[in-house]
Amino acid sequence: MVVCGDDGLAHRLAAELRGVYAEQVTLVVPPSGRRVRQPVVGRARAASAALRDMVSAAVNRTGSGEQGGSARELEASEPTEDVLAEAGVERAGALALVYDDDETNIRAALTARRLNPRVRLVLRLYNRRLGQHIEALLDQSAALAVGDGRPLRTDGVESSTTVLSDADTAAPALAATALVGTSKIVETDGLLLRAVERNPPLPGQVADPGLCTLALLSATSNDPAGADGSEDSGEGPQLLPDAAAVRAATGRGTVVLEQVSYSGPSLPAGRASVPPFAELFSRRLRWSLAGLAACVVALAVALMVVTGDHPLHATYVTLLDLFSINEPAHNADSGRQVLQLLSGFVGLLLLPVLLAAVLEALGTFRTATALRKPPRGLGGHVVLLGLGKIGTRVLTRLREMDIPVVCVEADPEARGMATARRLRVPVVLGDVTQEGVLEAAKIHRAHSLLALTSVDTTNLEAVLYGRSVRSGLRVVLRLYDDDFATAVYRTLRAAHPGALTRSRSVTHLAAPSFAGAMMGRQILGAIPVERRVLLFAAVEVAGHPQLEGRTVGEAFRAGAWRVLALEVADGVASGEGEADVDVDADVEGEVRRGSRLVWELPDTYVLRGEDRVVLAATRRGLAELLGRRTRERFPG
Repeated sequence: MVVCGDDGLAHRLAAELRGVYAEQVTLVVPPSGRRVRQPVVGRARAASAALRDMVSAAVNRTGSGEQGGSARELEASEPTEDVLAEAGVERAGALALVYDDDETNIRAALTARRLNPRVRLVLRLYNRRLGQHIEALLDQSAALAVGDGRPLRTDGVESSTTVLSDADTAAPALAATALVGTSKIVETDGLLLRAVERNPPLPGQVADPGLCTLALLSATSNDPAGADGSEDSGEGPQLLPDAAAVRAATGRGTVVLEQVSYSGPSLPAGRASVPPFAELFSRRLRWSLAGLAACVVALAVALMVVTGDHPLHATYVTLLDLFSINEPAHNADSGRQVLQLLSGFVGLLLLPVLLAAVLEALGTFRTATALRKPPRGLGGHVVLLGLGKIGTRVLTRLREMDIPVVCVEADPEARGMATARRLRVPVVLGDVTQEGVLEAAKIHRAHSLLALTSVDTTNLEAVLYGRSVRSGLRVVLRLYDDDFATAVYRTLRAAHPGALTRSRSVTHLAAPSFAGAMMGRQILGAIPVERRVLLFAAVEVAGHPQLEGRTVGEAFRAGAWRVLALEVADGVASGEGEADVDVDADVEGEVRRGSRLVWELPDTYVLRGEDRVVLAATRRGLAELLGRRTRERFPG
């Protein structure tokens, strides 16, 4: 395996491949003086440098250990053809290009495909549309290089190109974490998996497993600062427990798969660009228009009573008087003359109100594409700090779930400003470390705070200030250093035991998906369970003795993997002698053309070689099940 990158994702991915999959890894990174550093300030720069040294040391320790794969590190400014050749791309099984620059990754991928048409390519690209075209181009190039136009296979796995984005991979978990207590979500290709944390059952009761129990949370009743803080807090989380463990789980919360559905379309941009009537005119102007309308109705009714005219004719005459285009009532009785004078007076009042309405409407449409301000009375919303590539993806995900959001961004030219305008999301321009900025975002009435800027100290300062304003505020921090994130979490949790705190690292959430793609597997997504990660993958049953020919119940291995759903072709029935699988239209949806998923499989259903299943697995369990070599070091 060859990993090329210039930030923490490359180091974490290399450690993942070596520590979990025990692969031989060559890591290509820029020279120490030219590596991309995290944008930190003050003393945090020294901490960041120490962190990089610590990560490198951790990678080296993993490579030198008995249970990890071997590794070597090359320093190169750019992944040129000579550098890739020296890294051994011509003999590699997979190559990951995870530079922060899309152009660098694309250029290196084209070169690598020419050097080795059979290598599996994993690219980190932020531009999703471009990524789809590049993926098709590189796959076609690999097929034509052999000459038969058929997909290549290496070690029994299709050789392919996979384009991933760390932002897209981490966004569902970050968005769901902001709503902890409601749901954790993994979404890919329209498939939505919703996992829910449930409180510990009362003594003598059994936790409701939902569709299935994914995890038992840490037993931290004696360590409130350790809950969800680290893998060794209390008894630690137990992933994919068996039925006996669930029954015995008294006093422990659970993560269950409560609902399986399919996400609808995103919010249409066209509808969001038209302001509603309530925003077209101010409240004062609307009351003024309503008062004038009431005066017109009253004058029309009075004219109808005085002259005995038909209601429609009386209204018509009143409007003529109102706009001063009727003849003077010289020869009419005094009542008619008084009404005409009143109508003319109301008409004089109407002119400035109409002019104000026109000016307000023009101003509203002029600013329809500009940034909105948080409306008065807003509450229960999510305050999102930072509209970089991570913040933009999280913002889109939150709006798809119809969650009110207020963004805070210091750079008016930030990447996500256009997305905020399109989605009509209120944005506060300013530095979150300055006084009054979070107040402008209505932090005192917010549901949760998502601190996703690229500066750890800024995120921490914003969270601390938010907690000082509202002690029960739910906070989620994006922190680069996992050890620092754990320490911050434990301190905040101890200081505010009644509030919910989460610390997340984007590389920690994204690395398992990149590693799975390098192994040639389809990772649908990941759900963070405290400081651990539960993966969801689509797997072909053929070639896996742990699955093929076994029932769903026999294939389940506690703490390692569990079959959740079966993908079947339309019109395909179960084989003779096997348990019938009923397809419920309410819980099925397309994953590929001509196929659909069946959930709640009976334990007696026998998995066949031609079946394709969706399973939940731990990282080590997935490595054992799908790794190129079965390793004894993974416990059963």
